[in-house]
Amino acid sequence: MNTFAYSVIKIPKMENEFKKIGCFVQSAFDKLKKSGDTVDGISGIPSGFKDLDKITSGWQNGDLIAIGGRPGIGKTSFVLSMIKNMVVENKIPVILFSPCMSPQNVINSILSNMCSIPNDSFLSGMLKPYEWNLIEKGIEILKECNLLIDSTPILKIDNLCEKAKEGVTKHGAKIIFIDYLQLLYQEAKYSENRYLELNYFTRRLKSLARELNVPVVITSQLNRDIEKRDEYYMKRPQLTDFRDSGTICDDCDIALFIYRPEFYQIYFDDRGNDMRGVAEIILGKHRNGALIDVLLEFHGEFKRFNNINI
Repeated sequence: MNTFAYSVIKIPKMENEFKKIGCFVQSAFDKLKKSGDTVDGISGIPSGFKDLDKITSGWQNGDLIAIGGRPGIGKTSFVLSMIKNMVVENKIPVILFSPCMSPQNVINSILSNMCSIPNDSFLSGMLKPYEWNLIEKGIEILKECNLLIDSTPILKIDNLCEKAKEGVTKHGAKIIFIDYLQLLYQEAKYSENRYLELNYFTRRLKSLARELNVPVVITSQLNRDIEKRDEYYMKRPQLTDFRDSGTICDDCDIALFIYRPEFYQIYFDDRGNDMRGVAEIILGKHRNGALIDVLLEFHGEFKRFNNINI
């Protein structure tokens, strides 16, 4: 596994003077033209989910993207599905900060996703000969992938920023994933007030995205109040459901939620559509685009989200 050495992030100096709009117009036009030159309209880092990418044009440099969901809904599986799409299919260098999972568990989940082998089989080791063959092929593919993993259990925000900078500047990472926000830690300042501490984290991470000019994707827990709501649409998450952090909504450029009706033993929507194995990706905030929901397939045994075939 790749390891990070520590390096100090320098806070940009405050500009003392205003700059006229003319200083920025040409670079804005150049970026627009570059976006227009893309064949598929994806100007950012593709998630690999075509309907989502059509709406977002991919994850954009400098953006903070927040993914919310209740425990067990599939936040980590969604992140690992995107990472697999990026590092395996599109050869995009990625950083993953995963305080809640060891590198072994990350690899097992990605292999389960790639090989369509139930994730629990990796724990038992009860695998058939053809499954071992699939895993061996998957391992060879992953060896060539540029995925940087940090699984430090107690991850301080300052260390995260230091490692992220090295991952981008020295290893060429194009996007950063953090799973999940509530596992970050700060020694001082706001450490006695969890609400202020998490708000501080989201602002640091937004600044990090801007400074490194890469997308930063964070997962976040949601409040338990969702469980108390009745009916199909009442359980769909919204911005106010982010747990312990009111500024996620303010600081992020995109906020999306994972909602699986089947998770709540809801198997049909109010129109009678079968929702088993279906996940809704709800865009609750999209600073530069439309709020359109996306449907994906969810295969829990393989820790995998797929494009849906309708």
